[in-house]
Amino acid sequence: MSNAVFQVPKPYNEVVKSFAPGSPERAAVKSALKQMSSEIKEIPMYINGKAVFTEERIAISPPHNHKKVIGYYSRGNATHIQDAISTALAAKKQWEETPWEQRAAIFLKAADLMAGPYRAKMNAATMLAQSKNIFQAEIDCVCELVDFFRFNVHYMTQIYADQPYSPPGMWNRLEYRALEGFVFALTPFNFTSIAANLPCAPAMMGNVCVWKPADSQVYSAAVIMEILIEAGLPAGVINLVYVDGPSAGEVIFSHPEFAGLHFTGSTGVFQHLWKTIGNNIAKYKSYPRIVGETGGKDFIFIHQSADVDAAAVAIARGAFEFQGQKCSAASRVYISESVYDAVMEKTLKHVGDFKMGDPADFRNFINAVIDEKAFDKIASYIDRANAASDATIVAGGKYDKSVGYFIEPTIIVTENPRFLTMCEEIFGPVLTIYKYKDSELAETLAALNETSPYSLTGAIFSQDRYVINQLSEALRNNAGNFYINDKPTGAVVGQQPFGGGRASGTNDKAGSYLNLIRWVSPRTIKETFAPPVQYEYPFMSEE
Repeated sequence: MSNAVFQVPKPYNEVVKSFAPGSPERAAVKSALKQMSSEIKEIPMYINGKAVFTEERIAISPPHNHKKVIGYYSRGNATHIQDAISTALAAKKQWEETPWEQRAAIFLKAADLMAGPYRAKMNAATMLAQSKNIFQAEIDCVCELVDFFRFNVHYMTQIYADQPYSPPGMWNRLEYRALEGFVFALTPFNFTSIAANLPCAPAMMGNVCVWKPADSQVYSAAVIMEILIEAGLPAGVINLVYVDGPSAGEVIFSHPEFAGLHFTGSTGVFQHLWKTIGNNIAKYKSYPRIVGETGGKDFIFIHQSADVDAAAVAIARGAFEFQGQKCSAASRVYISESVYDAVMEKTLKHVGDFKMGDPADFRNFINAVIDEKAFDKIASYIDRANAASDATIVAGGKYDKSVGYFIEPTIIVTENPRFLTMCEEIFGPVLTIYKYKDSELAETLAALNETSPYSLTGAIFSQDRYVINQLSEALRNNAGNFYINDKPTGAVVGQQPFGGGRASGTNDKAGSYLNLIRWVSPRTIKETFAPPVQYEYPFMSEE
């Protein structure tokens, strides 16, 4: 039995490796890519810690080479969802009662496994199945995920240490119970780290989870589960299932023990799930926690006092890294007429230098978009811009899906601050730029505020401190993550907790205690040492 107040290892951000020519990490990833590309893996679901295979097998192909098959995953059905829920609930009591330091040790071990022996495999899996270049994979599936695990352990102890005041004669305590029931984690394709954090953050706080990843992220999700099992995660705590959305939703959102939803994905899907939960609210034992990070229409606002070189790099990186498939990717830019020509010249040069192709060739900055559905949607926006009278494509604009789902980084210039691609989320390598008159600063800020329902990330560029203050206040509610003289992407755990408001989500800030605290149900305990033995109060005495 524990009889000490334990101090967890001080968290630190995992260092991003360079993967420079001749480096050991580059050789390791190249080797892993070669090996994994030559294999055809059979990927099971994991229910109660056991691999579950089914007769329905779905092929997995790299987005950059969609005719090549690198594996098959077993498609489940409603019965598997029922089994996952039952298994989770059966594991709940022992897991919740496991001392916190034992739960913490599992995730700290998983972090070290990921940063060490599994590093190349994690990177290669994400590069292959999600078409990320090595740098984008490294900062995601290794460094950010390792950071999530290490910092969440720190935040867990911070929460547990938050205790009330106790006056003389009593002892007041807060205990942080897991939620009653199970948590459903519904995770996206674009970040392997997010896909792992969504079930693992609640689990760290003593909850049990059913985890459904996006179909296009199954390949790397299976590696995450392999690491968690090796790290000692008990059977049934996290159950990984590959079931279509309607089948999963029908079972999960009708179950009386449904206790929480941890979600990252589209705004439309999140709003539908919220409505479903609301309609079923009388069925549940408790009010479910709903935590979600959804869409964005993220901006860069460049003032006439901006550093032109810094602004151009921010546009090139912020809009086009990982093919613009980040929730935080810049997709609309407002440039002052005073610096417009200079910023555009440098931006177009950067984008013109990009190489596009298979992520196994480390010279490629741009890779493929995730699947044919995404490709067709993004291409339709390019076609509409081509046909518009108030927009011009000045870079890119071509696309080809004959081998992989490749779309050139595309820059649209418009004279209309409310042009279609200035307003709607595209989630691909398409950026729209509007040149504003210096004399119309207020009007342009108003247009920025009114043309999108989202409020996820945004950046401003200025060297004038008064202007920085002015823009920061004017755009106060336009971004949950706000950047000054930097691109609007690349939030780091422990440094910039991530999340936005409005149609961008519940702003519960993954990578901070604010997220973890959503997965506990506090109980206040008051213990009185010498309780009164008579009911009378002093005021009742005679005059």
